[in-house]
Amino acid sequence: MLKLHEKSGDDTVALMADIGRRAHAAARPLAIATTAAKNAALVAMAEAIVARERDILDANAIDVSNGEESGLSASFMDRLKLDPARIRAMAEGIREIAELRDPVGDVIAEWDRPNGLHIERVRTPLGVVGVIYESRPNVTADAGALCLKAGNPVILRGGSDSLNSSAAIHACLVEGLKAAGLPQDAIQLVPTTDRAAVGEMLKGLDGTLDVIIPRGGKSLVGRVQAEARVPVFAHLEGICHLYIDRSAKLDMAVRIAVNAKMRRTGVCGAAETLLVDRAVAATHLVPILDSLRAAGCEIHADADVLKAFSDAKPATDLDWVTEYLDAIIAVKLVDGVAGAIEHIETFSSHHTEAIVAEDAQAVERFFNEIDSAILLHNASTQFADGGEFGMGAEIGIATGKMHARGPVGVEQLTSFKYRVRGSGQVRP
Repeated sequence: MLKLHEKSGDDTVALMADIGRRAHAAARPLAIATTAAKNAALVAMAEAIVARERDILDANAIDVSNGEESGLSASFMDRLKLDPARIRAMAEGIREIAELRDPVGDVIAEWDRPNGLHIERVRTPLGVVGVIYESRPNVTADAGALCLKAGNPVILRGGSDSLNSSAAIHACLVEGLKAAGLPQDAIQLVPTTDRAAVGEMLKGLDGTLDVIIPRGGKSLVGRVQAEARVPVFAHLEGICHLYIDRSAKLDMAVRIAVNAKMRRTGVCGAAETLLVDRAVAATHLVPILDSLRAAGCEIHADADVLKAFSDAKPATDLDWVTEYLDAIIAVKLVDGVAGAIEHIETFSSHHTEAIVAEDAQAVERFFNEIDSAILLHNASTQFADGGEFGMGAEIGIATGKMHARGPVGVEQLTSFKYRVRGSGQVRP
């Protein structure tokens, strides 16, 4: 089990510098590790998580008890709590990552030049990855496994609220590394709740940290994006929209709307705004809102929606820019797909948007004109997840436009280099 580092100040600076050095030292042996060795480690990790289920649940019970005493929100507690099903899913996610194609060494593109040079663009590990996250102890397993598969050492800094759970999971990951003969420093968990540890990671740990991925609330992600001196893959908010077009099938629209909002309200892919085509307000609006209310959702409605559905609160300007992460949804009538696109491009965080429609032209316009990381047609926004994309798992969703966008999985955790093969050519 992880030994908690109780000191702070200069001791934390020294601690983090040492963690960075050890991660950097693990980078080369991990980058050249065979696919077989990485997969063996992943399988052993999954087996250890299943075998140590009781230890993980006991550790999680401590975190949950502390969270309840601290008055953490219901959505926060949902992300924190583990049960046997979630632990099995964690192990299965690692096994799925083991079965994925190893991206390291893949030739992305190749071509020949007129002078006879043969050029290849080849995937390589990014280097040392820092992951800063809150509440979700399963991120410990997901991030550790994904980074390992992509050949990257990772430094994990979980929230103080989940440190016991994360430490129990981390012990299983280290067990897998040992079993496969890979460097144990390839996956490190920061053993302190001192917030100065985050500051040191944002500075880059004396040049040993290559990229940071924050996964948590707006304040955490905002701080990382504002202060980091190394590249960041992140999304600040998941203000996700669901648009019901005039061509939508009513039963499908109802089913998708309830799932997109209520399946899990605390995930970043939960729909926060529902847009309904004014042309089908008389037929689609009330059945959808009745179903949402029956599922326990609070409705914040614009003036036009309130005329048809009085069991709602008046929406304010703030509702269109709020990530509720709760059983609340903002609802607005719009003038067709053009009105939906205008609203989304004005208020979206460019995370995930969905359209329910049978009109192929409306769908293509929605897909072509909206600049968000993930767009869905006739499917719930809750599919915005690396596991659902067939990536095995994800570290998070990136909404930036540089390098990674959308679910950050194994391939997104690689860079590339060029290999140029000649036969004696010199440049004139």
